[in-house]
Amino acid sequence: MGRDKALVPWGETDLLGHALARLRRVTDDVRILCGPSPRYADRGVPVVVDRLADTGPIAGVVAGLEACGGRPGLFVAVDLPLVPVALFTHLAGLGGSWDGVVPVSPRGPEPLCAVYAPSCLGPILRQVAAGEMRMTSFWRDVRVIELGPPQLRAFGDPEVFFRNVNTPADLQDASSATSAAARSAGRRRRLRGR
Repeated sequence: MGRDKALVPWGETDLLGHALARLRRVTDDVRILCGPSPRYADRGVPVVVDRLADTGPIAGVVAGLEACGGRPGLFVAVDLPLVPVALFTHLAGLGGSWDGVVPVSPRGPEPLCAVYAPSCLGPILRQVAAGEMRMTSFWRDVRVIELGPPQLRAFGDPEVFFRNVNTPADLQDASSATSAAARSAGRRRRLRGR
């Protein structure tokens, strides 16, 4: 995108504000995993800085788990603005029974829209120490439930709601999908009112 994705405009806010608003509908304990340097302190929630350098997104999961106080955490990337809140709630509800709860869209695992329990921290750190930074690298050492497309369809079309916003074209596609969904919901409300 050529700029901080979190600050890309989305609706009446930006992608970060949109993510925070959706997460607040699921939990009161919302934090920003801001990467290696403190950013976004103006958002009114705790900001957690990565302590691991040069390890990619897995550093955010480590930082988040360390900040969760022994509770599972729901981790959501800001570049997934179409994932429904109902899916977040469902993932969080399964979090007490598994070490990891990960949606698997038609494109593959979505490890940055998942629940991870504190029991994942040790296996993640072992993988990082071995030089393995893939978000799925520690799964063989923990109990992970994968929710595939059949389960995800209860929340909408996973091909649509797992669209990442990585480019201006992606942003336009996601915005168009949001507008189309809003128009469809409006039509359903009008039809019920008749």
